Amino acid sequence: MARRPPERDVAPTVQRLRLHYAKRGRLRFSSHRDFQRALERALRRAEVPMAYSAGFSPHPKISYANSAPTGVASEAEYVEIGVAAACDPGRVRLALDEALPTGLDIVEVVEARTPDFVQRLEASRWRFELLGMKGDDVRAGVEALLAAPEVEVERLTKQGIRRFDARGAVVTMQVEPPSDASLTVGGADYAILTGVVRHVTPSVRPDDVLAALRRVADLVPPVPPRVTRLAQGPLDPVTATVGDPFAPDRSA
Repeated sequence: MARRPPERDVAPTVQRLRLHYAKRGRLRFSSHRDFQRALERALRRAEVPMAYSAGFSPHPKISYANSAPTGVASEAEYVEIGVAAACDPGRVRLALDEALPTGLDIVEVVEARTPDFVQRLEASRWRFELLGMKGDDVRAGVEALLAAPEVEVERLTKQGIRRFDARGAVVTMQVEPPSDASLTVGGADYAILTGVVRHVTPSVRPDDVLAALRRVADLVPPVPPRVTRLAQGPLDPVTATVGDPFAPDRSA
């Protein structure tokens, strides 16, 4: 006689919660797998009543959305969980934030009241801190990139070298502050580059944008830049800004 799966395997999901979290400081070097393990431990410690998949190898119902690459900080990461009992989103946020290590910080939790959340994540706003580079040089590189109809870059994948256009995904790109030729940190040149990049297939990551700048303007940072995702959400085609993906859930 076949063994029956545990009862928790067939418990229905009665509520879905969407989590907005940040990856800060040294935790930017944590991988997606690292965060998965940390979140599952935190959910157990916080005693969140998770719903589980059916079968003989049940897994907590967790859906991840467009995680930032390893080594990149982020203020806008998202994950959705299914729970087997109704929970107060505010209490879940506090409990999970307490259970997670400092640097993996829960910013907000909302109840999922609308469908197609992942489809709302249309673009990201990125910030590149470029130590050892003059603002005028970076600005010239940005102008060359935006003027190009396309810029092909290469990325090493499990299937080998893949070539694709990185320029088409770049919506806006600018050096900040625009009035200064450069900033200085400890006497060294220092430029800040921000831009909005559309989510396309294949995905155009921050290192692909830097590769495109290198291709069109020979722009090579002397030290690895510090990259942060500032926002992720729906793209306004008129203002070229990235909106709040939780707004429909709040209004609903």
